[in-house]
Amino acid sequence: MFTLSSALKACAALGVQELDAITVYRLMPEKDLVALNAMISGHTQNGEDREAITLFVEMYKKRMEFDQATLLAVLNAIADLAAITICKQIHALIVKSGYQADNFILNSLVDSYGKSYAQYGQGEEALKLYLKLLDMDLKPDSFVCSSLLNACANLSAYEQGKQIHVHVLKLGFMSDVFAGNSLVNITVVSWSAMIGGLAQHGHGKEALHLFDEMLKDGISPNHVTLVSVLSACNHAGLVNEAQWYFETMKEQFGIEPTQEHYACMIDVLGRAGKLDKAMHLVNNMPFEANSTVWGALLGAAKIHKDVELGQHAAEVLYTLEPEKSGTHVLLANIYASAGLWENVAKVRRLMKDSKVKKEPGMSWMEVKDSIYTFTVGDRSHSRSEEIYAKLEKLGEEMAKAGYVPKLEVDLHDVEKKEKELLLSYHSEKLAVAFGLIATPPGAPIRVKKNLRICLDCHSAFKYICKIESREIIIRDINRFHHFRDGSCSCGDYW
Repeated sequence: MFTLSSALKACAALGVQELDAITVYRLMPEKDLVALNAMISGHTQNGEDREAITLFVEMYKKRMEFDQATLLAVLNAIADLAAITICKQIHALIVKSGYQADNFILNSLVDSYGKSYAQYGQGEEALKLYLKLLDMDLKPDSFVCSSLLNACANLSAYEQGKQIHVHVLKLGFMSDVFAGNSLVNITVVSWSAMIGGLAQHGHGKEALHLFDEMLKDGISPNHVTLVSVLSACNHAGLVNEAQWYFETMKEQFGIEPTQEHYACMIDVLGRAGKLDKAMHLVNNMPFEANSTVWGALLGAAKIHKDVELGQHAAEVLYTLEPEKSGTHVLLANIYASAGLWENVAKVRRLMKDSKVKKEPGMSWMEVKDSIYTFTVGDRSHSRSEEIYAKLEKLGEEMAKAGYVPKLEVDLHDVEKKEKELLLSYHSEKLAVAFGLIATPPGAPIRVKKNLRICLDCHSAFKYICKIESREIIIRDINRFHHFRDGSCSCGDYW
């Protein structure tokens, strides 16, 4: 038995292309722990991570014993696959079997969580595990630090990244290539986050200036940085600059444009009204355009009221993302702007027949550590009477100042007065009105919305911020809007 196990270890380490370890394993009359560990380790060493996990599960179901070496090999496979669900299951098994105090196991577990969470954008959970390790007086190794730094990078969690950097220095991991590379990664992502942040707040030119500073500091951009740069051009309407970055990114920075970069560039052209150029770019992409690209075209069709392009983009999106309500809503908006009410009704029937539900517009406002949620026409708030009274008063003052409701925003085929009434009670207007009565005079109003801010609300807030002498900050699904002194930071380009 020992001889077969030893032979198996040699086969597994060499890989199945040289000796058939699997055949040897199957020939064994009884599989012992040495054989199991040899096979699992062999699979992981040869990049067969799924096979390693599958084998462990099969043997576990047969109630075979396992040890530290087994768990370390399985965790290594999980880390490579970024398999978060399996990682949680193995974590439970580790606790159940009493290995939770094993430093090697814990480091491997955090490494697996870190890589898995980072892969799925849940780096916060990996950082929580890191804090638990410190509370238990256990020292993460260089591989764990590398995973955590990459999680910080994906989160743009600069402060947490600095704390882990200190840990890396204290434990002497700076010479470790994995930890060192991760620190470079967080630096790049921090620059990218700052560039993207400036762009989202309406400071496109400042974002491009920051990108120049990044290059001067000797930091090479990655693909995310270039997405942030193109987004900055997009938010500021800098079409020529965007085209230059897009067309030279491979030559200048060695970065091949991805779907994301193409989607950004198509959005830039579409918003600027260069619809033919945008469509030409779609038709000449080196890969099949995805839903993000077609969504950018549909958005451009809505802005420029291009019914034909809107119909074409929507038809493609119905195939790519049949469950998404946004496509139906945007197409209905395009039809409504053109006065095609029969077509609007058809879109509604299609949504009903397809059982697609429109995502309701919701806005959030934080006052004194409490979060208040508003939906269109919402009267559930304890101060609803005051909120609606405030909106009525604001409506009168805005009308005197020259405000005209953007009736084309409303998709109901009703009379003008009813449209005006429906527009008055959008969720973001209710949230802002509440903010005006619930916060001290002069305090900024901060509202978050789950959808794109509508054209009428955007217009209304430019009047309200001036009437009330307040800054109104709206964070919608695309960007931040800072309303001050009768204007918005986006320059009405969003």
